Amino acid sequence: MKTLVVCSGGMDSVTLAHKVQRENQLIALLSFDYGQRHRKELDCAKQCADDLGVEHILIDISGIGAKLSGSALTDDIDVPDGHYAEDTMKITVVPNRNAIMLTIAFGIAAARGANAVAAAVHGGDHFIYPDCRPGFVEAFETMQRHALEGMNDIRLYTPFVHLSKGDIAAESARLGVDHRTSWSCYKGENLHCGRCGTCVERREAFHLAQVPDPTPYEDPDFWKETCNV
Repeated sequence: MKTLVVCSGGMDSVTLAHKVQRENQLIALLSFDYGQRHRKELDCAKQCADDLGVEHILIDISGIGAKLSGSALTDDIDVPDGHYAEDTMKITVVPNRNAIMLTIAFGIAAARGANAVAAAVHGGDHFIYPDCRPGFVEAFETMQRHALEGMNDIRLYTPFVHLSKGDIAAESARLGVDHRTSWSCYKGENLHCGRCGTCVERREAFHLAQVPDPTPYEDPDFWKETCNV
C-alpha cells in the first residue's frame, strides 16, 4: 500500500512510520502544528522523515487549535503528573483533534494517489480519548469512503488500535527504532520530565516489553511509585 503516515514525533507514530516503511510503501510523514505547548515532537517527526528518506509535510492548523480550548496541551493549564489512565489526564484531551487531522490527511492522500492513511492510535488511549477507539476508526473510514466515492478508495490503517503501549515498545525493538529521537513528554523541557502521563506511560511500556529505554528523564524513578513497581 502507498501509505501516508500521520506522525506526531512521539514513540507510537515514529514506530508506525518504521513499520510502514518496512512492510508497505511509505510516501511521506504528515505532522500538524495545532498550537501545542512545544515543538519538540514536531522536530522529532522531521528527524524521523529524514532518517527514513521521505518527505515531511507540516500543516499549520494553529488557528483552529486556538479555538479548541480547555486542554492542557493548548491552553495555559498545568500538565498533571501521574499515570496516563487517571481521570486527571482527561485535561489533555483536545476536542475532535484526530478527526480534524485525519480529514486533512485523507485529502492529501487522495491528491497523492495513496491507498492508506496510517495513524498510531492504540489500546492504551481508549480510556481517555474517544477519537482513538475502534468504533471511531471504523466510523471514520466509512465516512471517508463516502466522501471520496468515485475518486479514491483509501484505507485507515491502525495496526496498533488493539495493542498496548508495551506491545508498541516491543515492536519498536523488533524494528530497530532508536527512540532517542522520539518525544513523548507533554512539558517540552530539555529532558522528558518523567512525571507527566505520557512519560510514565512511555517508561512503563519499555519495562513491560523488557527492552531498554534510551530516554533520559528529569525524574527517572517517579514511574515506579505511580505504577506500583
